[in-house]
Amino acid sequence: MRWHTRTFRWPAVRAFLLSTVAYPTAGIAVLLALWWLGGWAIASNDDVVAFAGFAPAPAFAALADMVASGEVWGTIFPSLYRIGMGLLWAFLIGVPVGVAIGLSAALREVTHVPFQFLRMISPLAWMPIAVLAFATWDGAIVFLIAVAAVWPVLFSTAQGVRRIDPLWFKVARNLGADGWQMLRRVIMPAIGQDIFAGLRLAVGVAWIVLVPAEYLGVTSGLGYAINDARDTLEYDTLAAIVVVIGIIGFLLDGMCVSLIKHFSWRQAD
Repeated sequence: MRWHTRTFRWPAVRAFLLSTVAYPTAGIAVLLALWWLGGWAIASNDDVVAFAGFAPAPAFAALADMVASGEVWGTIFPSLYRIGMGLLWAFLIGVPVGVAIGLSAALREVTHVPFQFLRMISPLAWMPIAVLAFATWDGAIVFLIAVAAVWPVLFSTAQGVRRIDPLWFKVARNLGADGWQMLRRVIMPAIGQDIFAGLRLAVGVAWIVLVPAEYLGVTSGLGYAINDARDTLEYDTLAAIVVVIGIIGFLLDGMCVSLIKHFSWRQAD
């Protein structure tokens, strides 16, 4: 018995089960209970009984129908494409500019006020300009997502560069590293965790912007589906789409957390 306990480390197993199974299950149960209570309160009020489809049972029934018919996939894929392209542009712009700002104090001072000014403008405020500037609705939506997502990536990258120990650069130069080698061998490995931490924040912001952005002239995507369900008074379908948005957002965040852990060079305590 002593060997069995020592081998399997039951306290560690218990802690693992609590953190990965018991606690998340309890949290979801509380959330569902609150949702059910809200649905019950709506159904019990004659003034708002028309919105009873928001309750869990109708919402999950509608979600099951959408999955069985394949409708949900046609709704998800256009949104994933748009958010993927928006995040790609945010990454391609934010990382190089962030590295440059992190390395150059003068550039950091010059760009501080303009960047902070632009960052504080709501991405949706650019919607009229996006519609005029891009020939397609998809292009306009990708632009809005990129505008929302670029700032977390940029500033997190710049902060990561500034935290690099200057001795690393000195050692690399003494070993004969040129600018490209310095970037590839020192800077990028050191800031990988910071980049993906910024990307995690960017995913959260972009996922919020996606739904109202898809209220534009597109005829596909999660935002369009919500707008269409609202117009047709299909509140069970609307609630089902909200559940889908939450699930996908949770999975995207989990992917970012995995990338952060993978690219972390810091040792755990």
